[in-house]
Amino acid sequence: MEAQIFIALMLAALVGVSLGLLGGGGSILAVPILTYVLGMDPREAIAASLFIVGITSAISAISHARAARVRWKTGILFGVAGMVGAFGGGVVGGFIPGVVLMILFAIMMVVTAIAMIRGRKSRAGGGSEGPGDLPTVRILIDGLLIGAATGLVGAGGGFLVVPALNLLGGLPIAIAVGTSLLVIALKSFAGLGGYLLSVRLDWPIVIAFTATAVAGSFVGVTLAGRIPEQALRRGFGIFVLVMGAFVLVQEIPTLLASFTVA
Repeated sequence: MEAQIFIALMLAALVGVSLGLLGGGGSILAVPILTYVLGMDPREAIAASLFIVGITSAISAISHARAARVRWKTGILFGVAGMVGAFGGGVVGGFIPGVVLMILFAIMMVVTAIAMIRGRKSRAGGGSEGPGDLPTVRILIDGLLIGAATGLVGAGGGFLVVPALNLLGGLPIAIAVGTSLLVIALKSFAGLGGYLLSVRLDWPIVIAFTATAVAGSFVGVTLAGRIPEQALRRGFGIFVLVMGAFVLVQEIPTLLASFTVA
């Protein structure tokens, strides 16, 4: 078990680097690590990932804010809507069988990976937050839906929020990354609140994982803007796609077996 914990902590650094650098990908990495390396129940892994990603994102957001890469009004508007959806998703997720949650999680990974590989076109200009620039109703609706996905399966946060902020708010990609971390932190804590109604966590392991992820996030923030965004996002997208396929291969036989037994 000690070797598993050591491996998990080493991988936790990647979770932090991903969040600090890309503004997302934390739970996409954390849930499989907690499930397959540490052997956590899927619901416990999802709840733990929400805490880990929430803390790491909040600290990374502060670092990005110091570099003027956070739009507070946009982030709070999107984040509050996401908190409502995430809490509801967390409550519902606590009562769904673990194998179903993992398959939903894998599907989210595949969809996210395809979006990352295909990429998004940035809108011109767009650092402002004037009321006329932001379709508030659509941001609230998107925030609610993405929040529900985050709370339910512990994924789909940053890599959906970043393109949404980039397209809806016209934010440059670097600012969208920083702002997404604020949104992710808000949604993660709301989703965690929903899960804690029915799930208990191994706090010493969760806190150790979180501390390592936070350390990795400082590396990610430092690298932000220095690596070509398109190449990095495509490479990470391929990695996420492979991981999503791996989770499906692991979980679909279990789901089919449960139907056979029934």
